[in-house]
Amino acid sequence: MKILYLNGSPKGDNSVTLQYLLYLKKKFPDHDYKVWHIAQKIKSIEKQPDLFQEILKDVKSAEGIIWGFPLYCLLLPSQFKRFIELIFEGGKDVQDKFKGKYTVALSTSIHFYDHTCHNYMQAICDDLDMKYVGKFSADTWDILNRKNRPTWLAFGKKFFSAIQDTKPTIKSFMPLLSRDFSYIPTNSSKKIQLNGKKLVLIVDNQDSTSNIGKMIEQFQSSFGTSISIYSHENIDLKFPCIGCMKCGYDNRCSYDGKDGFNEFWRNHLMDADIIVFAGEMKDRYLSSQWKKFLDRAYFRNHTPSFTGKQFGMLISGPLSQNPNLKEIIQGFAEFQQMNLSGIITDEFGDSTDIDALILNFAEELIYNVKQKFIAPHSFHGVASQKIFRDDVYGRLRFVCQADHRHYKTNGYYQSFPQNNKVFKKINRKMMFLSRFKKFRTQLYKRIADELVRPFKKLVAAPYR
Repeated sequence: MKILYLNGSPKGDNSVTLQYLLYLKKKFPDHDYKVWHIAQKIKSIEKQPDLFQEILKDVKSAEGIIWGFPLYCLLLPSQFKRFIELIFEGGKDVQDKFKGKYTVALSTSIHFYDHTCHNYMQAICDDLDMKYVGKFSADTWDILNRKNRPTWLAFGKKFFSAIQDTKPTIKSFMPLLSRDFSYIPTNSSKKIQLNGKKLVLIVDNQDSTSNIGKMIEQFQSSFGTSISIYSHENIDLKFPCIGCMKCGYDNRCSYDGKDGFNEFWRNHLMDADIIVFAGEMKDRYLSSQWKKFLDRAYFRNHTPSFTGKQFGMLISGPLSQNPNLKEIIQGFAEFQQMNLSGIITDEFGDSTDIDALILNFAEELIYNVKQKFIAPHSFHGVASQKIFRDDVYGRLRFVCQADHRHYKTNGYYQSFPQNNKVFKKINRKMMFLSRFKKFRTQLYKRIADELVRPFKKLVAAPYR
């Protein structure tokens, strides 16, 4: 059968993810495999309609399609995201080429938000009315371990069997429904003072006739003094991230001096008190231009840029129907050690309601920055920090030396549980005593009281 591999890695033949396909091909050589290096050739695909049509011709003739990609910043690389946009921009004729095709998604990563990436990809496949068989989210080095290879081969065999036997598949994502609504803001007499705080607003669409353009203007007019607004069109961002990892040594991107993005990030965002992003939903995310912007921020590697800052977003589109995007936003904020003060959309209420929400959002940002309020991080932030801490301490240390220096200087490695001498001593003693049934009986009678005792002491204390 004909299997088409759409390669989402900008590294082309040097893609680690591609090696998984080549190993599958080695073990199942009877199928006809074809590879398109989509991410690597995205500029040519955009500029050459004949090339895009050639890819679509292979899509139409394929019996199975594999979307393969590395994870970049909680999603696909921006180059692959742009290809997906081209599919939807092409209309029904283009989208119908994918309809009914059996498909799977393959990724390689260190499992940092691989679930949001695969949720996105499955939703795209559902939107294209494809037959989604499943995902395979591999640790980058899995295939090098003899014990892990059978799992990948079993997944491939399941995919081939689904095609051959025309097995039914399940859809997991409903189509997004956008309301026909034109936001008309009104002037507010109330003005909020920045009081010397620096607020930076980054936008990808300043079209004053669009809802997001009007939301941006309304947010800007909420303040008594001007705020710094930067559009993607005016930021000197020429190149997408290609995953070269040169930045791992000293946070210096290979594009330093070739465009102005890294300088912009350092000079305008890292010293801001408040950062707000604004954009329209495009398919199941924001625009590929936004993805390009965030991918390039990887020159900071796994070191947060915005610790202690306030963050928020203005979004035009049905965000409530797209919880995966909300998960991505929350994950980005907490990984960067920011406080997510809010996300304002145009999906509910009338113009007066949205006016009030935007004004309240602006007030919330200023209140939180004055109070230095950073909400306790949830799983999004705690888990991501531990994943990076463990990998940078171990297998990524020589590649991500800038991360290692930052983590070592700022005490990240002190959070290893095995390094806590107090708990090591307590555990040795308690594990020995718990061997005795009489001790365990008394322990479980008192454990609830003992756990809460220091908290009650704090609450009862008059001045603490």
